[in-house]
Amino acid sequence: MAPAVRLVQKVSSTRVFARIAPHVVPAMDRTVHRLTRGRVLLSAQMLPGVVMTVPGARSGLLRTTPLACMPEPGEGGRGSWILVGSNFGRPGHPAWTANLLAHPEGAVINWKGRDIPVRARLLAGEERARVWETALRFWPPYAAYQARIDREIRLFRLERREVPADGPA
Repeated sequence: MAPAVRLVQKVSSTRVFARIAPHVVPAMDRTVHRLTRGRVLLSAQMLPGVVMTVPGARSGLLRTTPLACMPEPGEGGRGSWILVGSNFGRPGHPAWTANLLAHPEGAVINWKGRDIPVRARLLAGEERARVWETALRFWPPYAAYQARIDREIRLFRLERREVPADGPA
């Protein structure tokens, strides 16, 4: 592992990072993503990332959030993505997780500049345990985030969904 990655992992495990990052990282990502028309996501220089748009759980208004993800390869380019609702190790689930729970069929992700309609599924039981172990190998700071909070971090699998020919679902 490169020294720069180890340094970023160490810094991102701190409480100071958890206080500051949620206000800075998403704003920078949204701005750069918009200015580059979806070609660049700054945080994806360290971790793969998507920009997810999903209706708000209560308002129904579209909410756009840049998120780190764990891509899962699939046959014929039909892979899926794992999202980790760590909220940088802060109390409370991130709002985007409530949005996915309320509208599991309503999300669209921008992955490498392409908009992809997805179906979200909250992982539970043995499946969640297996994916959590993979997530810890993928980004070890998730262990520090989980240790700081008294809630189980939500994990979602996003899978491509077909959109009817007459328009979005």
